Amino acid sequence: MTLLKCISPIDGSIFAERPTLNMSQASECVDRARRAQIDWAKRPLQERIDLVMAGVAAVGAINDQIVPELAWMMGRPVRYGGEFGGFAERANHMAKIAHRSLANIEVSEDASFKRYIKRVPHGVVFVVAPWNYPYMTAINSVAPALIAGNAVVLKHATQTLLVGERMAEAFATAGVPSDVFQNVFLSHDTTNDLIASNAFDFVNFTGSVGGGAAMEKAAAGTFTGVGTELGGKDPGYVMEDADLDAAVDTLIDGAMFNAGQCCCGIERIYVHESLFDNFLAKAIETVKAYKLGNPLDRETTMGPMANVRFADEVRAQISEAIADGATAHIDSFAEDDGGAYLTPQILTNVTHDMRVMRDESFGPVVGIMPVSSDAEAIALMNDSEFGLTASLWTRDVERAMAVGDQIETGTVFMNRADYLDPSLCWTGCKNTGRGGGLSEIGYHNLTRPKSYHLKKVT
Repeated sequence: MTLLKCISPIDGSIFAERPTLNMSQASECVDRARRAQIDWAKRPLQERIDLVMAGVAAVGAINDQIVPELAWMMGRPVRYGGEFGGFAERANHMAKIAHRSLANIEVSEDASFKRYIKRVPHGVVFVVAPWNYPYMTAINSVAPALIAGNAVVLKHATQTLLVGERMAEAFATAGVPSDVFQNVFLSHDTTNDLIASNAFDFVNFTGSVGGGAAMEKAAAGTFTGVGTELGGKDPGYVMEDADLDAAVDTLIDGAMFNAGQCCCGIERIYVHESLFDNFLAKAIETVKAYKLGNPLDRETTMGPMANVRFADEVRAQISEAIADGATAHIDSFAEDDGGAYLTPQILTNVTHDMRVMRDESFGPVVGIMPVSSDAEAIALMNDSEFGLTASLWTRDVERAMAVGDQIETGTVFMNRADYLDPSLCWTGCKNTGRGGGLSEIGYHNLTRPKSYHLKKVT
């Protein structure tokens, strides 16, 4: 048995700890899920929808407890009120489109034949969720998987150890059978062994590239589907006709919110040379106004990074870039303790030879480069191993569409950034992974097609 420990970034204390299950205990959980799933899938679709949405409401009922817990576990300031708005928005949309998305595809029917394709649940879906937006990322898969008739086994990140427990308890109080939606605490080895033993019918993983690779390796030869949403190095491109104030406000917020720990956060910005100086000046002014501090203080606008080792990586990228000629524009904040509390930083004179412009930073740092044309910006945006989102700033929709068609990315934003629209497919390319969540496509990935070819006359 391993003891999982959530170390709070606020003060380095152990905020929560839980023992892991051994292989036998974990297998028993999966067996219970598999037995319970059969009856769950037989329930009318609307009944499953109602129970899942009751579970969502039950999570909302404890939001006042959840918000300070999130601050203690991963450092997000309480002033932002937690994640329930996005959590409910995503679940509500998936509930709204469930009947249409899961409806039979009617092919034909006449006196001799009836042919159709049905969407049926995989069975037991394993969801491995990350710590940065622990409720919203989990609900992306949990809600549609349950609505589609699957049982769900959820494993949450150690940094947000209590989130899965809170969700499973809330859904159970709302009437979702406890074996249909289970939270488990597992070591990496047990996780890999379960997947390799063909315990699950589908695996959905959000996390690091290394973690995604481990999931795929564990599933190799089992024919278990694996959906992944991994790293990102999302670019913003500000064209010469952009609304400058809106671009600065949105892109810098996209780079710095949640201490830069956003899956689709902005990590590099390319600005047309005619706007570069003004963009930079406004960006510096914006970042200098942030208040770094204890996330339990309602005056704090930026809390600590979730873990000291995450902050160490960002500091290393910044230091290496400066040593290679980059210019840092933000003086160290008084609250920067050299640990989890990290000064947000803007860098210029950066190049793609620097790790800060190539590797995922996942922290409050952004490099800004001038460009002279769409072609130059497109080449730089595509010069990455990742492809999750890109944010384009222009008043010309046709131009944004034309540039967007040339970018290797999962989502193209125009005049916005760092937002997940549940009516659109959440997906990526290259080392960001493969698969797709939310939207109708999310239901397709959480079910399998089953064809019916019925001959009426023999």
